[in-house]
Amino acid sequence: MDEINLHYRFLNWRRRIREIREVRAVRYRERFKRMMRDGEVLCYQGNSDEVGCYVAPRPLSKGNFYFEVTIVDTGVRGMIAVGLVPQYYKLDHQPGWLPHSVAYHADDGKLYNGNTIGQQFGPKCNRGDRIGCGIYLEAFEDGQTTVFFTKNGKEVGTVVVPGSPEALYPAVGMHSLGEEVQLDLQAEWGIEKENGLMIVDSHEDEWGRLHDVRVTGSLLEYVGKGKSIVDVGLAQARLPLNTRCHYYELEITDAGEKCYIALGLARRDYPKNRHPGWSRGSIAYHADDGKLFQGSGVGDAFGPRCFEGDVMGCGIMFPRDYILDSGDDNDDGDLELLPKQRRVQNDLYMNDEDEEEDGEELEGEQEERKVMVRDSFVYISKPSNRARALAL
Repeated sequence: MDEINLHYRFLNWRRRIREIREVRAVRYRERFKRMMRDGEVLCYQGNSDEVGCYVAPRPLSKGNFYFEVTIVDTGVRGMIAVGLVPQYYKLDHQPGWLPHSVAYHADDGKLYNGNTIGQQFGPKCNRGDRIGCGIYLEAFEDGQTTVFFTKNGKEVGTVVVPGSPEALYPAVGMHSLGEEVQLDLQAEWGIEKENGLMIVDSHEDEWGRLHDVRVTGSLLEYVGKGKSIVDVGLAQARLPLNTRCHYYELEITDAGEKCYIALGLARRDYPKNRHPGWSRGSIAYHADDGKLFQGSGVGDAFGPRCFEGDVMGCGIMFPRDYILDSGDDNDDGDLELLPKQRRVQNDLYMNDEDEEEDGEELEGEQEERKVMVRDSFVYISKPSNRARALAL
């Protein structure tokens, strides 16, 4: 009798183990819809009218609190979302659209936190960019979940979400043909630690002067009064442009009330309460009216107006025979005014013949004072529109 009871107990034990394994297999199984997974690559398989979503098999944990997605192809619209969702999230909705989910969307740079209406959060993401998402380790102890997002290894921002971190699963959403990403669920967040606290690069050391401008990661925010013409915020880089780093860009993430944003070049001791381009020794492209200001408060028609989401750029086209003279006073990147007549060109890249013809045409014209950086070209552009170059 004892042997029979022992046999039945053994069978019950085996059945319970099998049931536990089946439950775990279902619980820790990845879920996806309108997507195809090939190793670490996820591809959208819908018709662009329906959302495709992937949910990882396991939630984030203390040992694995961060993951990354690399955009291989943005497809038609680049509507790729990266974030955290509950385990049984509806797979026909983008991460961040439904309650208890949060996501950073690549197409508009907005954060969606349990709502179909997003809030401006960070820059847009394109092909080759890496979007990361993680949870601060402190969240596993104090019960408050703080989620952070990164772009190309640099933190974009944070958001506090309700719920336990153990209930949040990595998720990726797509919504247009051709979208493809590479998923890394074992990515490491490369933040140095000191005394148990996280240290995030604020990028403040890249700026030589900041006046009424606040730096948050790679974002610049105006914090002045904005009531009069002298309430101008200025952010000036610590180092000038050079032959190795001759171009920079900014993306307008929030245009504010009137989009009084200017991008350009200025001398090192430029007045802090003046927009670039307004005073001597500066040149700038102003987003609100599309005008070019060259050391004067009166601008010239130059290009299109710029709005939220636009990317503006400015650079110097150094001549091929340019040599940096260490004994020259202008090596610090200060602008020099020379009495040379120059004009705006519609084409950014000009061949040698065009340059010779331009030089002959300019010989008989009246001379004016123009902003000049050595004997170079300063070009200012707005991508998606035909770039213009100012010959200096």
